[in-house]
Amino acid sequence: SGAKLLFGTEAAAVMESGRSNPQQLMVARHTKDALASLVKDMRQAHKDKFGTDDDLCIGLQLTHSGRFSHPHEAARLEPVTAYSHPLLDEKFRCTPDNVIRDSEIREVVRHFVQAASIARWAGFDFVDVKHAHGYLGHEFLSAVHRPGPYGGSFENRTRFCREILEGIRENVPDLEIAVRLSIFDMFPFVKGEDGIGHPMSWPAGQPYPYAFGGDGTGLGMDPDLEETVKFVKLLQEYGVKLICASIGSPYYNVHAQRPAYYPVCDGYLPPEPPLYNVGRHLQAVKRLKELCPGVLTVASGLTCLQEYLPNVAEYAVAHGWTDFAGIGRMVLSYPDICADTLEGRPLDRRRICRTFGDCTNAPRHGLISGCYPLDDFYRQRPEALVLKGFKNPKQ
Repeated sequence: SGAKLLFGTEAAAVMESGRSNPQQLMVARHTKDALASLVKDMRQAHKDKFGTDDDLCIGLQLTHSGRFSHPHEAARLEPVTAYSHPLLDEKFRCTPDNVIRDSEIREVVRHFVQAASIARWAGFDFVDVKHAHGYLGHEFLSAVHRPGPYGGSFENRTRFCREILEGIRENVPDLEIAVRLSIFDMFPFVKGEDGIGHPMSWPAGQPYPYAFGGDGTGLGMDPDLEETVKFVKLLQEYGVKLICASIGSPYYNVHAQRPAYYPVCDGYLPPEPPLYNVGRHLQAVKRLKELCPGVLTVASGLTCLQEYLPNVAEYAVAHGWTDFAGIGRMVLSYPDICADTLEGRPLDRRRICRTFGDCTNAPRHGLISGCYPLDDFYRQRPEALVLKGFKNPKQ
């Protein structure tokens, strides 16, 4: 593709209970040979096209999907929550029985550390310990009302992450570590009668305490990013050099996290222009870079820019807003966009992602992810007809 930093190689669950869907990659002893083969194939493909793989850095993103785990059936949620969240519990029908116990947390930590060891053995250059998008690691950061050693104070809310990093440093000291981080969070949104997303009801005038990095209103970023900066500086103490930045969650405020012109199957119409939220992504990573100048950052949320993605990415990197431009959805429809841009070739407009959302709609229904509207490989697969049936049930 021309990309030199493969950040995550898709999120991989560290244990079965943390899979977001039954098809999600998992890092375990029985998958290590397949992971090693994956790394080998990626390096060879890059070398075949560009003559060398010395400039390629490949990471594996480690995650536990927490509240959004569907390990056995795509339609059956089996949540593992960090705490009882009054709004998210209502939205996703979670109960206090879903809250993970302290003893179970230590088992999850053990699996993260084991997964890092497997990743190193398989040939990955680094692992990403995911703390974004409402998954388990991210949810602990806002566990202000959880009792015990994993909630309440900042020290306790970061204990889960610290124990993982300590374990990796002890067991795989030569492995680089990165973190995918939601810089700030917001209210959960729900689809209104008008089809537009609206924030869930919250008592007027009462601060919203569950948005890590937020300004207390549930709708915006803390301009000083007080806790986010404190967390990033903590990560740096453990040798974390790279932050892949995001905001919010694709599950409960998708318009902010993944700006798009077309809502996904379980989503809603955006309450503001999608480009406004591209701007919020850039504002957030720029502010983090200003406050934590020693950390390397990857900007995300850029696909909605479509033809103008390379222009904005170039400006953001050139002006020090970010060190890397991360490209996700766009790579599914147009994997050569990086090479075409860097080599000065005109963009192929027929392959540019238009944010139709089928790369999300498909896995939400237990199908493989891909760009069904624009990529002939996926358009001709049998899953395309199945997906069409889900989207148009009356036809």
